[in-house]
Amino acid sequence: MDQNPHQSGSVESRKLEVAIGAEIRRLRSEQNLTVAEISQRAGLSHGMVSKIERGLTSPSLATLQSLSEALSVPVTSFFRTVEEQQDASYVPAGQGIQVERQGTRAGHQYQLLGHVLDKSLRVEPYLITLSDHSDVFPIFKHGGLEFIHLLEGELLYRHGGKLYPLKPGDSLFFNAEAPHGPEKLVALPAKFICVISYPRDRE
Repeated sequence: MDQNPHQSGSVESRKLEVAIGAEIRRLRSEQNLTVAEISQRAGLSHGMVSKIERGLTSPSLATLQSLSEALSVPVTSFFRTVEEQQDASYVPAGQGIQVERQGTRAGHQYQLLGHVLDKSLRVEPYLITLSDHSDVFPIFKHGGLEFIHLLEGELLYRHGGKLYPLKPGDSLFFNAEAPHGPEKLVALPAKFICVISYPRDRE
């Protein structure tokens, strides 16, 4: 959900929104599109696009995706100036972007906690929450490395042919090219930090 600007903090804390808005405005201008035209293409209101371009609201991932499709550019292009100007990605508690990852099952909540600034490496830090209604994970297999740290609950986690019992405070760091994923949801709700990293040339 896009946030009210009055709830998103001071001007200092809205540097990310301002940078993203400025980049969207620049890309729109380069294509000689009006706010009304891009609003219609993206399926957003004129007022919402105007607020986003002025950095007055924090757009959701779904909104950024709609704008990227309307402008025929990848979502990451909106962060170009942010990557050039910043050396840190700060996400206040509870403000991670809700996302759907490929293969996500019912009851698995992903919150994206930041984005990488390195142009050669992609890093995706998530806070994952599993509830009483969560399905057991399908087995994942992808390039790169993955790190998980259990905060609460209990899981039996598979990596390759081995099973690892994870309790709060336990961590697992592994090559993500081997089949992996929670094999059994032992104690719920469960929360864990998951960090996935891989070279950008594998995207």
